[in-house]
Amino acid sequence: MKKIALSIAMATLVAACGSQEVKKDVPVDDRTGATTQPTRPTTSTTSPTTRPTITANPLTDPANVLSKRSVYFDFDSNVVKDEYRGLVQSHAKYMVDKRDTKIRVEGNCDERGSREYNLALGQRRAEAVKKVMTVLGVQEGRIETVSFGEEKPAAAAHDEASWAKNRRGDIKYAGE
Repeated sequence: MKKIALSIAMATLVAACGSQEVKKDVPVDDRTGATTQPTRPTTSTTSPTTRPTITANPLTDPANVLSKRSVYFDFDSNVVKDEYRGLVQSHAKYMVDKRDTKIRVEGNCDERGSREYNLALGQRRAEAVKKVMTVLGVQEGRIETVSFGEEKPAAAAHDEASWAKNRRGDIKYAGE
């Protein structure tokens, strides 16, 4: 029995020490519409020596998928719908690339159901988003989950459209 436990521990240690592939910098095209005149003639075999700097934060840029932070759920469900898996995958990839980032997933519900039930359902929704992200490589300790139940509605009306907006998990990055 001790040999099996020692073998498992050694295999885990060896797997944890594996190296990771270093990704090369990818050149970025400047599509701002600004034109510049070259200072010297260029040929197709030379590449520019300077690259445009990207100053926009992808988390706040409306054109970037990372600016979308809510994962919506069906009534009485904590299953991440297929239409939101790409959104969760994008946030997971961002977190894998930016290893110093941490998030909080806030589970929310509509007003139907008891307070206790909605708190539990909101927690399950937050945990469901967390599980998808951990499967995609984000360390579990970097994701905090919390449930607000029905306490933080996105829409205040009492109809199906408003309830659908309130059944969500919100992704909040640390410092926001």
